[in-house]
Amino acid sequence: MQQDRFEADYLLETPIDVDRAAEIISGEQSSGTFVAIPGETPELKERSAARVVALDVTERDVPGPSLASQDGPVPGQRVTRARLTLSWPLATIGPSLPNLMATVAGNLFELKCVSGLKILDIRLPDVFATAYPGPRFGIEGTRRLAGVASRPLIGTIIKPSVGLDAQDTAVLVSQLCEAGIDFIKDDELQSDGPACPFDARVAAVMAVIERHADRTGQKPMFAFNLTGDLDQMRRRHDTLLAHGATCLMASLNSVGLVGMIELGRFSQLPIHAHRNGWGYLSRHPLLGWSYVAWQKLWRLAGADHMHVNGLSNKFSETDESVIASAKACLTPLFPDKPCTVMPVFSSGQTARQAHGTFAALGSTDLIMTAGGGVMAHPDGVAAGVRSLREAWAAAVDGIPLADHARTHPELGRALEVAA
Repeated sequence: MQQDRFEADYLLETPIDVDRAAEIISGEQSSGTFVAIPGETPELKERSAARVVALDVTERDVPGPSLASQDGPVPGQRVTRARLTLSWPLATIGPSLPNLMATVAGNLFELKCVSGLKILDIRLPDVFATAYPGPRFGIEGTRRLAGVASRPLIGTIIKPSVGLDAQDTAVLVSQLCEAGIDFIKDDELQSDGPACPFDARVAAVMAVIERHADRTGQKPMFAFNLTGDLDQMRRRHDTLLAHGATCLMASLNSVGLVGMIELGRFSQLPIHAHRNGWGYLSRHPLLGWSYVAWQKLWRLAGADHMHVNGLSNKFSETDESVIASAKACLTPLFPDKPCTVMPVFSSGQTARQAHGTFAALGSTDLIMTAGGGVMAHPDGVAAGVRSLREAWAAAVDGIPLADHARTHPELGRALEVAA
């Protein structure tokens, strides 16, 4: 790709001539209007307009449309689907993530000629790597702070999501520390409410974690949810630093791109990026974003961990999509600045998912967060943590899960309840 341009790939569905639809889209998102106007010269278009780099029809004469328009459904209407690649000159926006989003994901999805549009991927010139910090800690820094050299980080989520006060939370964290957990996180619904104030929760939890670290030399990583406006996030971040915390969490769709950029610039802690709300951006197969494209923005902005769902999850996403998302997080963004981050597997994860996850991903650079998979083990929390570690050890060593369970009772018991 040219270093003076940026590109985006789309899955396009249209009821009109596909070449005309591509022309309308490229004009809408660059120099054009719906009618020719003075000043929109051929020279200007050549210099500044978006270009159709590729347009490959994948399906013709498909019953449609996928999305409604103001005219309503047209009986018997047929649509065409194609893969469209557009290119824009960098000179129109500069290396700006907010304006990149406005360009590649602006007034496109609601065009009449568009009955389906999904962003599949984006490609950025190297100047974006200079303009944005990217992950400050990433995989290496996360492993160093958590004290886990090579295996996956085994983690869990504080549940109930809400209802526990600061001291209740600290009691649960104490149990998890004693169980040998690597990583704990706030639920995204737990923030700074009167029932469990952020400052009180941090003080109570970090007192427990520090005592455990002093006694054992191991300091579990706790991702505190500091989601809020910019001033709140700055203050909460400083509170975490003062108490010796080693991770923070932010909800990407809540703080927005600019909020995440600013958080990435001032944070001195790894950023655990939660994607709650992802479904409204992605669930329809012909509307919104693919994760492969979307996660690039947040990695550049400063995320160190990115949620990717999990195999056999409770949501609508397929296993193939989950693995594609995780592989994207481990794929370098730029030759000299990889910006690789820890994919976070969650949602109904147990010892049974370890083999499939490792076989498909081919890496142990991940965080597996298991709620019931840890907390609901019939022999207790410590057995739940050990069962997940045993499952991963078997997966990495190529030992069938059932065979390993015969000599590792915690794993065997976990498989009995996770059938």
